[in-house]
Amino acid sequence: MSGFKDKLIDTKQAWAKAGRLLTGTTAAPTERLPPGQRLVKDWPVLDLGVQPEITPAKFFLDIGGAVENPQHLKLDDLMALPQEGSVSDMHCVTAWSRYDNHWQGVASRTLLDLVRPLPDAKHVIFHSHDGYTTNVQLDQFADDDVFLVHHWEGEAISRVHGGPIRVLIPKLYLWKSAKWVNRIEITTADHPGFWERNGYHNNANPWLEERYSA
Repeated sequence: MSGFKDKLIDTKQAWAKAGRLLTGTTAAPTERLPPGQRLVKDWPVLDLGVQPEITPAKFFLDIGGAVENPQHLKLDDLMALPQEGSVSDMHCVTAWSRYDNHWQGVASRTLLDLVRPLPDAKHVIFHSHDGYTTNVQLDQFADDDVFLVHHWEGEAISRVHGGPIRVLIPKLYLWKSAKWVNRIEITTADHPGFWERNGYHNNANPWLEERYSA
């Protein structure tokens, strides 16, 4: 595992240094396909070399940090919250995009209403069962198209795609949509995650081509 991860980091850092896939252009979000992206029909699998098996009985989600009402949710607790459907596109930093994905899950707004972030809270850090972390701004997480999803195209999200529950943030490159999430940490200060510390952009807007930090 460590050898695979080290090789992956070296590869992505080399991509960042070389500016691989960068077109040097930007576009407005009204342009559905961001710069440098190509459409696919399938859903490619990308991870750090570990695909943890999280059974329903083992699943938990902690939401805490700079909040008034921290939560420890089992899968039944999460499923008891209001469920919503959503349709959105997804865009991967490796240059593929897939249109019109149908999701089912719990809106981020529902979770934020439950935990009530403190007034000085500004950031969100996602922690996953495989040790992965990634960060977004609180207002990005609070957007109306952001969900913790458990179904895609009418089927339970598979283990390889981060099931039983994963984050979905459609307006950012897909590495921000953490798989196998087990903790959502609301913070007052930013804490760059795994890829943000290893060559990827801290913000990850596809239309601004925010692929790399360099």
